Amino acid sequence: MQNKAQIALQKFMAQFGELTAEEQQQIADNLIVEAYPKGKLLVKAGDVCRYCYFVLEGCLRQYKLADDTEVTIQFYTEREAAVDFNSYVNQVKSESYLACLEDTIVIEGNLEQETDMYERFPKLQQITRAMMEQDFGKMQEQFSRFIASNAEERYVYLLNNRPDLLQRVPLQYLASYIGVTPESLSRIRKRIQSR
Repeated sequence: MQNKAQIALQKFMAQFGELTAEEQQQIADNLIVEAYPKGKLLVKAGDVCRYCYFVLEGCLRQYKLADDTEVTIQFYTEREAAVDFNSYVNQVKSESYLACLEDTIVIEGNLEQETDMYERFPKLQQITRAMMEQDFGKMQEQFSRFIASNAEERYVYLLNNRPDLLQRVPLQYLASYIGVTPESLSRIRKRIQSR
C-alpha cells in the first residue's frame, strides 16, 4: 500500500505530459519526499539553508524576527517552491525561519542532487526552469503590489488571489504578512464584510 507522500508525488508527476511515464517514474524514484508535522521548523535563522522545498501538500510560512516580533515574509502552499535563496545558493547563514503551518509533504532537494538530476533528465531542467520563471514573475508582481498598497488593499489582494490562505493561516500570521496588528486586521475584515 502506498503512503500519502508517494501518492502526492505521483499525482504531481502525472501532470507533466512532456515526460514519458517511464521518465516520470525514474525521476520520482530519485526524489526525496518528506512528510513533516505541523509546527516543524525546516530552516532556522543562523543556520545554512541546505534544502529547497517544493510543497506537494500543506502550507509553509517564512518569517524573520524584528525586535523579537515575528514578521511573516511569505506563505508557500501546493505547487510552490520554498527556500531562503541566498542562504541556499551561497551557503551562508539564513536570516529567516521556515516553518510548517500544517502537516506538510515536500519534495526536498539540495544543490548536488539538482545538478545530478538535470544531467540525467534534461527535460526536468526545462520544466523546473519554466516553473521558476512563472513563480518569479508572480512573486515580483506580488511584491511590487504589496509595496505600493496599504494594509486594506493587501488584504483585498489576498482575498481575491489567495483566498485559501484566509482559511488556512492563523489571523496573527496574516496580520503580520500585511503589516498590521491582528486587531487592525479584524477591523479591516469587518469593514470589507459590511460593504
